[in-house]
This record gives sequence, C-alpha cells and structure tokens, in this order.
Amino acid sequence: MTTSRVAVVRTSPATVLEDYHRLMNLAGYQEVLDRSVDTALKINISWHFFYPAASTVPWQLDGVIRAMLKDGYSADLIHACHNRTVVVDAHLGERENKQIDVIRAHGLRNIHLYENEEWIDIREAVGELTSRFMVLNQVYPKGFCIPKRLLGENIIHLPTVKTHIFTTTTGAMKNAFGGLLNEHRHWTHPVIHETLVDLLMIQQKIHAGVFAVMDGTFAGDGPGPRCMTPHVKNVLLASADQVAIDAVAAKLMGFDPLADLRYVRLAHERGLGCGDVRDIEIVGDKEAAAENWQFESPFKHMTFAARNQHRIYWGPLKRPLEWSLKTWLAPWSYIASVVYHDLLWYPLYGRPHISQVLQSEWARLFANWGKVATDPDGRGYPDVGPASPEIIRTGLKHFLEGFRLTGMAVTQAPDYHRGRSGKKGCRA
Repeated sequence: MTTSRVAVVRTSPATVLEDYHRLMNLAGYQEVLDRSVDTALKINISWHFFYPAASTVPWQLDGVIRAMLKDGYSADLIHACHNRTVVVDAHLGERENKQIDVIRAHGLRNIHLYENEEWIDIREAVGELTSRFMVLNQVYPKGFCIPKRLLGENIIHLPTVKTHIFTTTTGAMKNAFGGLLNEHRHWTHPVIHETLVDLLMIQQKIHAGVFAVMDGTFAGDGPGPRCMTPHVKNVLLASADQVAIDAVAAKLMGFDPLADLRYVRLAHERGLGCGDVRDIEIVGDKEAAAENWQFESPFKHMTFAARNQHRIYWGPLKRPLEWSLKTWLAPWSYIASVVYHDLLWYPLYGRPHISQVLQSEWARLFANWGKVATDPDGRGYPDVGPASPEIIRTGLKHFLEGFRLTGMAVTQAPDYHRGRSGKKGCRA
C-alpha cells in the first residue's frame, strides 16, 4: 500500500518561490502529473474582494507555475481554471486578488468553466461510478453535468488554510466543489460532507493526476470562508492525497481530522485517502507540521449570515425556507448574501479583522505585487515594499461594485436564466 505523503515547508517572502519548488518536489508532484496532458490550476476565489486567507494568493499561483516550468512542464499545457457562483464574480475576483496578473505574466491560458465550455452528463463521464455516489443521485435525481475539458486533465488545487461554517475546515477536497458542480451546487449544502466524498470519487476517475498545493502564509480562523480573523502562519502544504492534506491542515489548526471533519472521516473510511495523521508521512519541516494553532473554530463567533445559513440548512428555518432555494424564489438568498457580505460586513468589519496582519510582510507583498522584484536567483522577494491600508478598500468604488454585484445575483441566477450560463452541452 502506498503511503500518503504530505509536504510541509516553512516559508517567508524572501524565499517563497524557492520554497514552493521544494515543497512540490518533496510531495512528489512529478510522479503524479502527466507531462503530456493539460494541467488545470484550480484557483480558489472564496471572495471576489481581497481578504487574507480567503482566496488563492498571487505568490501561491506564481510559485506553482514557476516550479512546473523549471521542472520542464510546457507552458502550452498549463492553464488557470475558474468556476463561478451567483454570489462571487470570478472575473472581479481574479483582478482583485491579482491572480490574472500572474497568468498574464506567464502567458498562460485563462479558462472560465462557465463560458463557452462544453459540459457533459455525469453518467457519460464516469459510467457505473454513479451507482456508488453517497448523495448526488438523491440531490440531482435527473443527473447533473460536469465540464468536459476536465476529463483526462491533471488538476492542481490551490486552496488556502482556513475554516468554513459548513465543513469546519476547507481545503483540497472542497476546492473541487465549484468546478465539478453546476450553479445549483447549494442544493448539496445539507449533505455537504457526503457531497465532497462523491466529488473526490469523480476526480479520481476523470483526472490523469490530482494534486493540491495549499497556502498557509495567511490562515483564517472563524466563520470562513470569508468573514475570518486571519493570522500569519508562514507554512505551505502539498500532497497528491486530497484527504491527507486536508487532515494535516486541520491538525495544524487545532482540530482532530477524523473526529471533527465528517468529510475527512467518510473519505478515509472509503479508502479514498488517508485521514489519520498517524499514518501520514510528513516530509519537509516537521517542526512546522507539529504546531497546533488552537483555532477557535468557525462556530464560536458566527456572523448573522452564518447563523441563519445553519438555521436554513439544519435548523428551525429548514422547513419554511429551504424549499425556496430550489425554485425561482432562490435569488432572495443570493441578494441577501451579497448585501450582507459585500455592502455591510466587508466595509464595516473587514479592516478591523485584518488589523493584526496589515503590517505583515505578506500583506505588504500583496499590496505591492507587480511593483517589487524577485532577487537575482528568483528565490523570492527580499523587499516587499511599504504597508498599505488600501488592501481593504471601502470607498465609493467599493459600494458601486457592491450594488453591481447585487444586480448580478439576479441577472446571473440559473433559476431565471438557465440558457444564459455560457455552457455548451447538457443542462443540469
């Protein structure tokens, strides 16, 4: 039996690019990713506005691309990969999080799965595997579609280390959620843990290779994946085992993966990966991997929105309200989410929540990304530039953007405009 291996490396801006290269090779990515096929870099955008620990950071994306190019992978066979939701604008997110800057700098393709991409029925994609799904057949009795281009590709997931109000933590396994399910993915929230297991089975069937590179330069605690308290932790993780990397990240945050994370336990029990950290081979900086950050969890200080999401999916509001999320009435919830998160929480509470990391080297590196240069050997960024409070913007432009996003929540709602999604092929 192959031992699950997770690489953990301590990093700093001065060595971050070199550290990503070391990390990926310690985790054996070249043994997993076929050089002859396309590799999708599955970018995570949990919030279209920049917020520390919420989304793939530019040095994470840059470090992975540089490592692959250095090791002989062809730039022609690497592309960025984005999904879309009705409450997160991926195009705004790739700009605000400076991911598009990295993609353009390397001249790579930038693929948005919901725009001019063909989607195929899951039964055509994975065949009899559908009979083994835990919940997806019940959630989508008429079936569902997945992007055809993902079949036969490598995929590298690019999550960050953070907590989540639905799954306690989120990482590699959850990163497949947006790319493999359609815009009605919120239908799976009541059975989210089982859904992640089904999605991992699909990935292991359709992809040539699956790998994850997780950034923990910032790590988020609290009601994630958005309204968190970020901390500077200076660690990077990588693994070909999606269950194992999520387990190790959870342990760093102070959780017991098998006891606290149902999705990890279910995947472990089904042999889809290793969720028992005692059986995972840790390589790299083992002292860093042994840390316990003692995060409070996402449930101790939930936001107003998070509490009500729990009430709708698992509590007293389930009977009167959950049914509406599967009808033409569903956009009420999209509007509520955008108004609360983008127009209220972000401008009122965003900056206070990041005050402890605002002066950090990572916050300065983000603020000055594109202006600061690497050292001559390309190891990292020895000079990260000055601090800037503007990494959280709350002026008129932000509010105008928020109102646009509120409108988008309706105009892009699949409940109203199924034929306008930009997807070719089947409809889910």
